[in-house]
Amino acid sequence: MQENKAFLPDGTSPETAYQGAPMDNMDMSPTTSKWNPKGWQKKWKITAVIAAVILIIVIIVAAVEGSKNSKSKPDYPDYHALNYTLEDRWQGTNFFDNFDYHSSPDPANGFVNYVDQATAISTNLTYAGDSSAFLRADSKDTDAKNGRNSVRITSKKQFHSGLFVFDIKHTPYGCGTWPAVWMADPSDWPGNGEIDVVETVNQGNTGNQMALHTSKNCQMKSRRAQTGTVHGTNCYNGTNDNAGCAVMGASSSYGAEANDDGGAVYAMELRDAGIRMWIFNRDSPPGDLRANNDTTPDPSTWGLPIADFPSTDCDIGSHFKNQSIIANIDFCGSWANSVYTSQFKCPGKCEDFVAKNATAFEKAYWEFASFRIYSTDE
Repeated sequence: MQENKAFLPDGTSPETAYQGAPMDNMDMSPTTSKWNPKGWQKKWKITAVIAAVILIIVIIVAAVEGSKNSKSKPDYPDYHALNYTLEDRWQGTNFFDNFDYHSSPDPANGFVNYVDQATAISTNLTYAGDSSAFLRADSKDTDAKNGRNSVRITSKKQFHSGLFVFDIKHTPYGCGTWPAVWMADPSDWPGNGEIDVVETVNQGNTGNQMALHTSKNCQMKSRRAQTGTVHGTNCYNGTNDNAGCAVMGASSSYGAEANDDGGAVYAMELRDAGIRMWIFNRDSPPGDLRANNDTTPDPSTWGLPIADFPSTDCDIGSHFKNQSIIANIDFCGSWANSVYTSQFKCPGKCEDFVAKNATAFEKAYWEFASFRIYSTDE
């Protein structure tokens, strides 16, 4: 009987076509692909499983860490309106009754001689009338070789929070000067923080600088709602030569330009949510900040502040405590000296100029209309 054989379309037999080829290495399936795991060698299958497990672990870890970060990173704080009531109004002839005079060496190492209350009064460096209180530097001594006489006052009361309104008719300026209205705890600096509300150096024509100086772990790198220009985001006093986290206002916010415009109202709000500051022309502040208006002020209606220091990356409540209000006029020192010639083109050396040029400091005085302090139960 004749044997039936199968042939390929070209007439050759399978045996001839695949002669010499090991049959166990051949895949006769027309659907075989490198992406089909059935055709993979064992070691590749193991490798693929391990890679898949690693990928799943990476995805899970990333999701967990992302969730942690989103939970640990606070959102921008809620600056909801607070119900402020007037706690203190310091003005007129009793203005200086609320302060102690600092007559020890200058903690800031300036070229200054701070005088006691009796000396300040007898030499007219501090005096007050019904509408203004004046704090000035000496402008008569032509040989102040140990530092020019001046005044530094510290409020007897201390504050943990509140709304502080400084109504100022005249800000001091002049080569070598370093004036400020600020808040701090002199007995625990920088542990309880420092808030610079009104501060500049020399001619004061670069605008008002508002800044915080703190212990560690206080930064301002997250979202901020403000109109001023940022000059530093790390508030820790151990960085950048204690420059702090600062915000600069416009040139009109301080010095001759502000004085010629009638002065300014500087407002600072200190609360757990953050610290905010505004500057208004004295002739056109918000209605609830007018000098003779006892209406409860509402910062939420004032628009964006010039400086915003939110609690996002800084626990404001723990960094700022026992804050006294301080006003002074210093000379030279670390800041005024460092930009004396480079930024302000002032003549000679700072200490020499301050010691010998008495009349250069006739404009170096504060004129305060009032300080108002508002508190809240929240």
